[in-house]
Amino acid sequence: MLPVGSDPLGQHGVNPGVPGQQPASAARGAEPGLEAELQELTGLVQRLEANINRVVLGKHQTVRLCVVALLAGEHLLLEDVPGVGKTLLGKAIARSVSGVFRRIQFTPDLLPADITGSSLYEAHTGSFRFCEGPVFANILLADEINRTTPRTQSALLEAMSERQVSVDGQSYPLPQPFMVIATQNPIEFEGTYPLPESQMDRFLMRISVGYPGRAEQLEVLQTHRQGEPVDQLQAVLTAEQVLRLQAAVRQVHVEPSVANYLLDIVQATRDCPELHVGVSMRGMLVYYRACQALAFLEGRSFVVPDDVKALAVPVLAHRVIPKGYLHGGQRSAVEALIQRLVEEVPVPT
Repeated sequence: MLPVGSDPLGQHGVNPGVPGQQPASAARGAEPGLEAELQELTGLVQRLEANINRVVLGKHQTVRLCVVALLAGEHLLLEDVPGVGKTLLGKAIARSVSGVFRRIQFTPDLLPADITGSSLYEAHTGSFRFCEGPVFANILLADEINRTTPRTQSALLEAMSERQVSVDGQSYPLPQPFMVIATQNPIEFEGTYPLPESQMDRFLMRISVGYPGRAEQLEVLQTHRQGEPVDQLQAVLTAEQVLRLQAAVRQVHVEPSVANYLLDIVQATRDCPELHVGVSMRGMLVYYRACQALAFLEGRSFVVPDDVKALAVPVLAHRVIPKGYLHGGQRSAVEALIQRLVEEVPVPT
C-alpha cells in the first residue's frame, strides 16, 4: 500500500516499478532508513487524524494543519468567531494524546502566577516550595487567550519559546512534548486584547475553523443528542510516540534548491513595500520545520516546493505587519498579499 499522499508516479512522475528509474525519495537524498520508518509511523499519523476527524466534522484540511503543528513541535493559534468549534478542535487534539492535558480559561482577572505557578511559604519547614501551575502539561489549551490582559498573556512567552518557566530566579523545565493550543476571537470583538507581535511570532500557524458544510451540520445535530462526542474520545498516541514522530520529522530531507525557494519567499516579505515588518528569523526556522512536517504527513521523506507554497499563508500571514496597520479587519488583505508574493517568487524546477 502506498503511503498517505502518494500517487502511482511517486508524486513526481517517477514510477518506482520501472527498471532504471530511482524512486523520487532516493533521488532527492532521503535519510537512510527513513523510508522504512515512514511506513511504520504513517499508521500512527493516520490514526491521529482519523480520531480528530471523528468529532471535528467536515474540516479535514484544518485538522491536517493542526497535525502539522503537532509534528513540528510548535504551537497553534485558532482564531474565529465564537461558537464555530475552536475549543472543540483544541480538546480533540489534546484528548488524542495520552499525555498531561490542562485547560486555562483566560479572563481579564487572570494573573501570571495562575499560569506559571508560584512559591508558597511553608511555616513548618521555614522554606518556600514551588507549586506548579497549569502550564506544566504536555498540551495546554489556552482558551480565549485574548480575553486577558497583555501582562498575563506574556506569562506564556518563555514557556512557548524555551520550554521552561522562571519563577523567583529559578527555572523549571516543562514536560516534553509541550504544545500550546490557543483560541481567540477576532480582535475587534468587545473585551479583547490584541496579542503583541512577539507572542504572535511564537505560534507556528494561525488557522480559522469556519463553519462546516450543511451535511456536516446535520450530523452535528444528530451526534450531539447524547452529549458532547469529544468527551468520549480516546487517546491514540502516547507522549513518547509524539516525541518519536517529531524526531522523524527532523530527518525529512530538504534540497538546497527548495530551501532557497523558502528563503526567497521569506525575503520577499522583508522587501515588500506594503509591509512594515517581514518574517522574522524565528518565523523562517519554524516555516522550514512545518514544511518537513507536511512532507512527513504526506508520506514523503523529502520536501517539495508545493509544501512550501501550501504553508506560506497559515505560517507567515500573522508574522508580518502591513503599512497602515490597524488591529482589525486586515487579516484577509494580509493573507492575499502573502499569497501574491508566493506566486511572484520563481519555483525551482
